[in-house]
Amino acid sequence: MKLVAGHLTLKNGRYYAVLNYRNAGGQRKTKWISLGLSEKGNKRKAEAELARLRAEFEPPKEVGDLSSDMLFADYLLEWLEIAKGRLAVATYSSYAAMIKKPVGPYFRQRNLTLRELEARHLQMFYSEMLRKVKPNTVIHYHAIIHSALKYAVKTDMLVQNVADKVDRPKKNGFQPVFLSAEEMQKMFEALRGTKLELPVLVAAFYGFRRGEVLGLKWDAIDFERGTISVIRTVTTITVEGKQMEIEQQSAKTKSSLRTLPLIGSFREYFLQVKEAQELNKQICGNCYNHEYDGFVFVDELGERMRANYLTSAFPKFLEDHGLRRMRFHDLRHSCASLLLANGVPLKHIQEWLGHSDFTTTANIYAHLDYKSKITSAQAMETGLALPEGGDFGSRWGSIDVGENG
Repeated sequence: MKLVAGHLTLKNGRYYAVLNYRNAGGQRKTKWISLGLSEKGNKRKAEAELARLRAEFEPPKEVGDLSSDMLFADYLLEWLEIAKGRLAVATYSSYAAMIKKPVGPYFRQRNLTLRELEARHLQMFYSEMLRKVKPNTVIHYHAIIHSALKYAVKTDMLVQNVADKVDRPKKNGFQPVFLSAEEMQKMFEALRGTKLELPVLVAAFYGFRRGEVLGLKWDAIDFERGTISVIRTVTTITVEGKQMEIEQQSAKTKSSLRTLPLIGSFREYFLQVKEAQELNKQICGNCYNHEYDGFVFVDELGERMRANYLTSAFPKFLEDHGLRRMRFHDLRHSCASLLLANGVPLKHIQEWLGHSDFTTTANIYAHLDYKSKITSAQAMETGLALPEGGDFGSRWGSIDVGENG
């Protein structure tokens, strides 16, 4: 086997392998690979790693001519690369992970081409997956397959999308936790003075999502105007089996980008945090991590608060303090329920939470709107007079032999 050409180069004091090869079309290509080695004392290691990479390197498969005769598993990989440009980073990462396992391997094992794929094959796949994972996960598999097949129809490789013929699973019957105002107060008291206190307060009062809390930067807080804005998020993605967090300059949807007033004592809370950060930078000097400068929720050494910390530490804290266990996201639900209980219309709650449409808000929270039900009951009572008196006690308190046989 002929070795691919390659050489070592240094960039910012670290070794990189630069491989030169020709793709299937004969075009010259270059691939840079970080060796994870610093310049000092690592030349021999870098040379050995370069030799290994040259010996093992195979030119990456590029998106070429798609065909309905290719394996469906291969088509999914090709389609994903085509769709990569229009997908958000987190969405692409999620799709890639699910195609890699279990969607791709399942259909590769069955040796089905794109043309041969039928609705029954998808139904069998969903049925098998439902024995292993929750319905919501299978719904995600269905969404990927449906999108991929939609592209095949659009590009005339297929005449129909067989995923349209398959009944997708129903969503998990999950009920969020809604805390009362009294329960919230008890929680705030228990959290006083902890690292969790301010992130929880922000999520509870503003209904921020976890990623919106972690993505909060000082440029999103206007102390003069008294506003706080959601303009970015921090999202956890999986790349080649490793979890990493990325900052996105736009929120979940266009409606998620919102500006809200700095209510209550939040102005003072944030000013205290900002002052503490500046002091930590002076005290720690070179030990301070400036990578996350500008973020609100960093520790004494400048490390940004991790998503997994909020996910795991928050419910554990509640349990340790004898409080009702809930997810961090349930603070958002509790915010909505308290707004509703205090007479805020659902439309205003939609705007406060940043839901993309009113239906989402109504589907989640309409059953909590008890005040509107009282208004409806009063309207019925006014519009339709009920009979006076009645003798229901005697009628239902004894058995009528005639009617009961």
